[in-house]
Amino acid sequence: MPALRSLFSFLVATTLLTACSQDDDPAPKPDTVVFGHFYGYCLGEQCIEIFRLDARAHTLAEDTTDTYPSTSSAYEGKYAPRSADAYAQVSDLPALIPAQLLSETQRVIGQPDAGDWGGYYLEINEQGTRRFWLIDTQKRNIPAYLHPLLDALQERIQRLH
Repeated sequence: MPALRSLFSFLVATTLLTACSQDDDPAPKPDTVVFGHFYGYCLGEQCIEIFRLDARAHTLAEDTTDTYPSTSSAYEGKYAPRSADAYAQVSDLPALIPAQLLSETQRVIGQPDAGDWGGYYLEINEQGTRRFWLIDTQKRNIPAYLHPLLDALQERIQRLH
């Protein structure tokens, strides 16, 4: 009986140590990341700032159309190249996108720009598949796992100004 108990303890311990958790989900490795912020009741060029980071080509470009993002389709912009230095300032962004975001069933997370506080646009293109989200800037309206991403988006967009 002690041998059976030891075997059972070993199997339980092994199962617990090798079980997958949500943290073990692989992070996305997007080819491109389109990101930025938008404000509906705002004047000036900085009301809508959208950038396209190409991880394969190691380039960054800025959208020149400054169109308010849609909830029904991915952002279609016209992009002008930015400097290699600008790319270096945001090149870590793809690694900061949480894997849990890929499980989101809604394209709109929270209430972006509902109270004139703006929103973030985030799109990943991974092996030809485009996925995008409009995310509230107010942390109280979004899941906690997105808080570090919002901080990163805010900081990276500020770096580019």
